[in-house]
Amino acid sequence: MEEKSKMQTEKHLTGTLVLSVFTAVLGFFQYGYSLGVINAPQKVIEAHYGRVLGVIPLDGHATNTSGEDGTDPQAGTEGTLTPLADTSEDLATSPHILTMYWSLSVSVFAVGGMVSSFTVGWIGDRLGRVKAMLVVNVLSIAGNLLMGLAKFGPSHILIIAGRAVTGLYCGLSSGLVPMYVSEVSPTALRGALGTLHQLAIVTGILISQVLGLDFLLGNDEMWPLLLGLSGVAALLQFFLLLLCPESPRYLYIKLGKVEEAKRNLRRLRGNCDPMREIAEMEKEKQEAASEKKVSIRQLFTSSKYRQAVIVALMVQISQQFSGINAIFYYSTNIFERAGVDQPVYATIGVGVVNTVFTVISVFLVEKAGRRSLFLAGLMGMLISAVAMTVGLVLLSQFAWMSYVSMVAIFLFVIFFEVGPGPIPWFIVAELFSQGPRPAAIAVAGFCNWACNFIVGMCFQYIADLCGPYVFAIFAALLLLFFLFAYFKVPETKGKSFEEIAAVFRRKKLSAKAMTELQDLRASEEA
Repeated sequence: MEEKSKMQTEKHLTGTLVLSVFTAVLGFFQYGYSLGVINAPQKVIEAHYGRVLGVIPLDGHATNTSGEDGTDPQAGTEGTLTPLADTSEDLATSPHILTMYWSLSVSVFAVGGMVSSFTVGWIGDRLGRVKAMLVVNVLSIAGNLLMGLAKFGPSHILIIAGRAVTGLYCGLSSGLVPMYVSEVSPTALRGALGTLHQLAIVTGILISQVLGLDFLLGNDEMWPLLLGLSGVAALLQFFLLLLCPESPRYLYIKLGKVEEAKRNLRRLRGNCDPMREIAEMEKEKQEAASEKKVSIRQLFTSSKYRQAVIVALMVQISQQFSGINAIFYYSTNIFERAGVDQPVYATIGVGVVNTVFTVISVFLVEKAGRRSLFLAGLMGMLISAVAMTVGLVLLSQFAWMSYVSMVAIFLFVIFFEVGPGPIPWFIVAELFSQGPRPAAIAVAGFCNWACNFIVGMCFQYIADLCGPYVFAIFAALLLLFFLFAYFKVPETKGKSFEEIAAVFRRKKLSAKAMTELQDLRASEEA
């Protein structure tokens, strides 16, 4: 029986399905590349900003972009600036000016994502999943062109504008891609294919780190090309999308195109009989027809969706507030203290580990389940955060504590990629049926981007205030996230949308019965 089921699953993995999922997740590759690319050339771009704004002298003292060993001493950090030499009274405020422009260059990306994430549901329903991804790619191409041409105009304005437009694209893409992938994937492969979102992100980050090395593109001559290079992925995705079938679930439920939905299902599944999935879609369509279209406001006001919405938001918050950005922020500094000759390569090593364990999670997620991996990842990160705190606090007293911190960095990244990294991207699409799904993905996307923005803007101040104890804050947050996931997050592995909804209904009825029992006992005691 198991062999038969396995054979059916293997038949479901067709060339068209692979092409469709690969093409869609190129949007997440661009997201990852945009996240990572801005870090490596930070000093080079800041120096260029200074020359354009006239706040850095042209004698070269403030334009050194690397350490004596040829590495970037600030790789992996955001929004920091080494103070300029005291060359004149007029330059006293220049670090603040450059810090402002640099912080805006980094954070405006998240602002763009926050703004566009609310339009995901509308554009996905209005144009269809594939056409929507085609149209929004224009934003990516335009944003990357602005950054690639930054040297031919006011660089700070062009980069900020390019990052904002790219952020708009990534906000839309981060909602449309999980929506499309979850709808074209067979139930047996939905989790494994869903983890490819995170794999694409970490691959984009890793490639941007490697290309950002000083001897490749992270230098004064080539940094515009480095910033605009993900436009190549946008062009590739644009042309490949022309070969991808529209979501059968969208065609059947939203447009009522039964024959076209069957035809696309056969393209995606091979010779498998599409009628079982069509029957599931028909059931979902009837349920969606029995209720009015779900708006974002209704998503929060209706008790029917309340538990699912809370879970969807909390998994996004736990991903962003887990401390993973802090780990990448501190990694280069910790590797330097441990005596690593070229810490930038050690930081890239963290990126490699990030990518490898994301690949492993693709195979784990359908065997162990979403909930189990999410819980295991949170607990592992909690232990690693405690070890990181101990290592940083005692680093000045015991030199070998730097190695404890190094091991904690790698373990933290590994556990993040096991669960909290990939699962939030696709579990939201699994928690909701066709009706509320676009609104839910839009809200979850906005929450993720907003948390991303908060972490990016506030972490530096918190780190300065708390010093090595900053990871104790993340440890406390991780404990709260673990407890919430343990009691509230359902297992979605191998379940239809209706079965998942039934889990929430049972929990709601159980909570209601418990409340009534407590009220009854209270009245009896009175």
